[in-house]
Amino acid sequence: MRAFRLLAAAPALMLASCGLQPLYQGGGQVSVAQGLGGVEVAPIAGKAGWLMHDALVTRLGASPTGAAVRYKLVVRLDDRLEGLGLLSNDTVGRERRTLRARYQLVDAGSGAVLVDATAGSDAGLDVVSSEYATVAAEQTALENLTRVVADRIVTNLAIKLRAERQKP
Repeated sequence: MRAFRLLAAAPALMLASCGLQPLYQGGGQVSVAQGLGGVEVAPIAGKAGWLMHDALVTRLGASPTGAAVRYKLVVRLDDRLEGLGLLSNDTVGRERRTLRARYQLVDAGSGAVLVDATAGSDAGLDVVSSEYATVAAEQTALENLTRVVADRIVTNLAIKLRAERQKP
């Protein structure tokens, strides 16, 4: 039984020795969570923009107002849908949807740009004989890509905010 306990504790000891530090250790009171909670997301144009705004607000936590706003997140999207794979009857058999976001995290007090980066993802989808099914697949791809890109943006912001907080 003692050997089993030692064996079960081994991964935790190895993980602790590698220097891995959780971003959110301490929950909502940690500086990273507080920093993300102080981010206001600027409106983003278009349908993809509405989806992205909603995904970012959900992932960042509270929507700050007034004095609670410490940072402003400005996002510009590039949503492309291109046809690939021509069939013998000159119709498109495959499409690729690409969603790219250029985003800037701006300090609300000074106006300084703290982060200027890009994030993106793409998805392939089949074009079928039913136009309704194709449009539904394109919409689902956009929704999924929005979630993926929003996750990447928030993860990058968390890492940058953590690095800013740890500077002497």
